This record gives sequence, structure tokens and C-alpha cells, in this order.
Amino acid sequence: MGEAKDKPRDEDWARRTLIELATASLREQRRARRWGIFFKLLILVYLGVLLWYGQGGQWPLQRDVAHREHVALVGLKGLIADGGDADPDVIVELLEQAFGDDKARGVILEINSPGGTPAQAARIHRAIQRLRKKHPDMKLYAVVEDLCASGAYWVAVAADEIWADPTSIVGSIGVRLDAFGVQKLLDRLGIENRTLAAGENKLLLDPFSPQTPAQRAHLQHLLDQTHQQFIDVVKAGRGDRLKPTPDMFSGLIWTGRDALRLGLVDGLGDRRQVAREKLGVEDILEYEPPKTLLDQLTEGVSTAVARLLLRLGLTAT
Repeated sequence: MGEAKDKPRDEDWARRTLIELATASLREQRRARRWGIFFKLLILVYLGVLLWYGQGGQWPLQRDVAHREHVALVGLKGLIADGGDADPDVIVELLEQAFGDDKARGVILEINSPGGTPAQAARIHRAIQRLRKKHPDMKLYAVVEDLCASGAYWVAVAADEIWADPTSIVGSIGVRLDAFGVQKLLDRLGIENRTLAAGENKLLLDPFSPQTPAQRAHLQHLLDQTHQQFIDVVKAGRGDRLKPTPDMFSGLIWTGRDALRLGLVDGLGDRRQVAREKLGVEDILEYEPPKTLLDQLTEGVSTAVARLLLRLGLTAT
């Protein structure tokens, strides 16, 4: 009889134990889900803060300045080339948007570029001339950061005025063609060049073939022609402000202070000074190509890390 009484008790105990275990497991799963949601939200907040900090403390979606009077800013940074950092198609499209903005009091083209191909620089130059003619009341100021050389200066002279920092590098009004020849080295090593071509000058720039005096003279003629076009563009753009010297068009470069003395630039200052003093507006709205959220997050994180390293003094010199 004792065994019969104990059996129900054992069954009740086992049932209660199973219920308690199942309840505890459910509670643990709920707790794990809550913590999972919490950490996901924490990561999103963290990425948002990094993005905000990387954008200089301003949310990229806050475009209040676009609805009031402002200065339109377009950046020309890096190599001017088709598909390069300063792709003419992108630069021209941004300039068209800036000139067409009825809230813009003026346009600043901020330049930091070593130049690029003459043809692509000329494209941007002509586009600026067209836009200035189409919008005669809209002033365009080119503002140089670190560098405005060669093709970048070709672009800059299309502006109403050029401003630079006293330590900016300006000039390099010249044209170059990079090439090399290794034919003598091949002869010394006993290597035979078997390149075939139809047309006696088809191998004009082939580094493995000899270059005749006539071919060299032809290439120099091409460079001289392009150089003269560059000089004509600078003279037309700068006009009486230019104070030519014997070496002005030799390819030399100058600081912003010397460039001001030579009439290559019109003033010394940065974009905020130009916006304030020349256009009478404090707000600046930067025009950029559309970016995906991933691009913004990546850029924001990398900028935030760079700023953190700067604060910690962990930069390379």
C-alpha cells in the first residue's frame, strides 16, 4: 500500500518538475530575446552616433539650410579625368544644380587638385562659362585649399574670382607627356623586340622602339599647341588682373601669397570668408553626388576613427 501511495506523489513531483523546467526555459528564451533586441538597438545607436560625429556633428538628413538663402558649394578634389576623383560629368552636373538653385546667393568651387587631362579640364571650364552666361546674376568663386595646379588652374580661371590660402600651391601652367624608352636596355640584355605595326609612326610612344627626331619634334609640337591654348585660357580668364613675368607660363608653381602678387588669384581666404565677405551669407550647402546609406555609414565610421586617432596623437607624420 505504501508503494501505491508513493507512486502518485512521484508522478506529481515529476510533473511539477517538468513544468518548472519548461517555465524556466521559456523565461530564459524571453530574456535572451530581450537582450538580443537591446544589443541590436545599441549597435544601431552606436553606428548613428559615429555617422553623426563623422559628419562634423550634423545629421546628413538635416537640410534646413537648403530652404533658406545659402552659398552653394561644389568640391573639385583629386585628379581631373574621366572616371577620376574629379570626374567632369559629376562636377558639371553638381554645378548645374548649384546654379539652378533659387535659394543660392552664389556658388563656390572649392579646389584641391593637382590637375588632370587638358581635354577634361577644358570641359569643366566651358561648362562654367556656359552657366555664368546663363545665370549672369550668379557669382562663382574658386577657392583653393592646398593645391590648384595645371588643369585645376585651367578650370579655376573660368570663375569670377579666385581665392587661395597664403600657403596654397597655385600655378604649373604647362603641359607634359609622360613616356620612357628601354630599347638600349633591351639591346644590352640581348632581347629582341618583335612588335609589329602598320604605319611608320604607329609605335610613336612604344617604350620598346626607338624614337626618331621627327617623331620627337611632332610630339613637342602637340605639347606646344596645348600649352598655348592653356596660356590663352589663362590670359582670357584673368585679363588685366594678370601681371605676367617671363616664367609665369613655364610650369612654375607659387604660394597663394605670391600668386596674389602676380594676379593669378584675387584674394586670400577660405570658403567661409568668401561666403561672408563676397556673398554676405553665412550658410553653406555642399552639393555632393548621391550616397547610399552604406556609403554614409562607412565614411562616417572612418572619419570618426581618424578624428579619434588625431585626438590620441596616433597619426603618422
